[in-house]
Amino acid sequence: VQLQASGGGLVQAGGSLRLSCVASGGSFSSLVVAWFRQGPGKEREFVARIIWSGVRTYYADFVKGRFTISRDNAKNTVYLQMDSLKPEDTAVYYCAAGYRDTQSNDYYNFWGRGTEVTVSS
Repeated sequence: VQLQASGGGLVQAGGSLRLSCVASGGSFSSLVVAWFRQGPGKEREFVARIIWSGVRTYYADFVKGRFTISRDNAKNTVYLQMDSLKPEDTAVYYCAAGYRDTQSNDYYNFWGRGTEVTVSS
């Protein structure tokens, strides 16, 4: 499975961005797809995940109510809609896929290249 993330950019605080993660080269029906991020000088952290074949979604507390993860099966794409962005959301965002429903990045087998998000104050 290959993952391609896109959609990052520079935005002012309070603004919005939508990240996309396109999957190819495999079967996706049993996958869990997640977004992680790594800010400057910080550890990589879980942001949100979605079960590909279902409707369950999970979020880190610091993005609840602001970010929404969704998927379009027809396009093999998972989205991360980010609203009310804050300067502390500045990070490189990665999409990842695996077969375990977890927020631990240790269990994600497939990773896309990151897309950079910068939120100015």
